[in-house]
Amino acid sequence: MVARNLPGLVNQVPALRKRHRLAGSLLALLTVLLSTGSSAQEHDADELSKQLSNPVASLISVPFQSNLDFGAGADGDGFAYTLNTQPVVPFSLNDDWNLISRTILPIGFRDYFPGDNVFGLGDVTQSLFFSPKAPGPGGLIWGVGPVFLLPTATDDFLGTGKFGAGPTGLALVQEKAWTIGVLANHIWSVAGEGDRPDVDQTFLQPFLSYALGGGRSVSLNAESTYDWEREQWTVPLNMTFSQVTQVGAKPVSFQVGVRYYAEAPEDGPQWGLRAGITLLFPEK
Repeated sequence: MVARNLPGLVNQVPALRKRHRLAGSLLALLTVLLSTGSSAQEHDADELSKQLSNPVASLISVPFQSNLDFGAGADGDGFAYTLNTQPVVPFSLNDDWNLISRTILPIGFRDYFPGDNVFGLGDVTQSLFFSPKAPGPGGLIWGVGPVFLLPTATDDFLGTGKFGAGPTGLALVQEKAWTIGVLANHIWSVAGEGDRPDVDQTFLQPFLSYALGGGRSVSLNAESTYDWEREQWTVPLNMTFSQVTQVGAKPVSFQVGVRYYAEAPEDGPQWGLRAGITLLFPEK
């Protein structure tokens, strides 16, 4: 029996090594996060942490977000890794308005698709928010604008093959240590490969964050997507812990967390881990 299974076990060795390396990287980041003190001045760290909780804050940031998902595939033993690079760049339009550019550039690895492992670039999502510089009544912070889907994927399994567009918006309030809000968009395909399914999907992200002091915060969100073509929800619930500190002379935020899929496609993942580093470029 062992002899018959040996070729299959040998074939699994590279995938197992990749998983172990990714898990080791996550543990290393967790060690750094938990051992890092508030080396930045506490007031500055708290202010940066508060701005990071606001998707339309006037703060240049470049997050590198790693997502490790488990339990996917027909047998429930599939693994997925996605690195999202998510630069946020604000532009001052005049004394009253900002334009906030938010880009999501994913790089993915999947080991549960038919045939072989898949690795490559995914589709880019580009959002633009027009947002007032001053909060509105009751401290309401909001932004609206267009969102675009760009078919940059290097493999059919990692993208849609479609150009897409639609509206996006967000609203939030920040009261003392709390931030609560929601971000949403809807994308329809407008062009692209004719033999690929149309894109008609809604993204809904309610989020809640609490500042612990010293640049630390804990947050909870649901990155829900509803595919109107397939009539399918995907609802990962994410809980993360963040620490703003300094590396050398530069402010940086470290994040680590867990996720649970409350709803997913039949072969989708069941749970996952999240870790990230955000480079911060506050105005001087």
